[in-house]
Amino acid sequence: MKSFCTLILLLSTTLLLAQSDYGTPTNEPLPEKIQNLRRSIDVLHFPKETDPIKIDDIYYWKHLTSIHCKESDITITEYGAYLFYNGQWNLRQVYPIKELDQTFGTKNQKMNQAEPYTWPKNYRTGDQLFGGWALWYFIGKSPSGELVCGYETINTTSHLLTSKTKL
Repeated sequence: MKSFCTLILLLSTTLLLAQSDYGTPTNEPLPEKIQNLRRSIDVLHFPKETDPIKIDDIYYWKHLTSIHCKESDITITEYGAYLFYNGQWNLRQVYPIKELDQTFGTKNQKMNQAEPYTWPKNYRTGDQLFGGWALWYFIGKSPSGELVCGYETINTTSHLLTSKTKL
């Protein structure tokens, strides 16, 4: 009976750890929807590696995301995020395009040439502590009608910073 209990405990621990290890992308192909598009939109996450903080019972991975295009105005037609697991990028969410103006400060989803747009509180939140990789992507149309893209990864870790309580 003792051996059986030890085996169950070992298997349970292994399964729990396996669920929190989503792997690290190395050279996996980009998602199909951006594979053949020219990359002309700069995407920046700060910090590039984000450690969580726990406030009450919620974990927050606090970071910002900025987009920028040097070569021309761009009208964003789609944006969203993929998560990396099972050795590939898996679509997490396509955001409603109308939210771009509110979150990034664009007007009519249009990025003016050489002007940065920032979502200052692009936070990942959750009630479970686990790290993982995301790939944010943006697809837009140039004034000539060419579809272009921009993308960047961000690593959200499981290295918990000091916990806080809301006041």
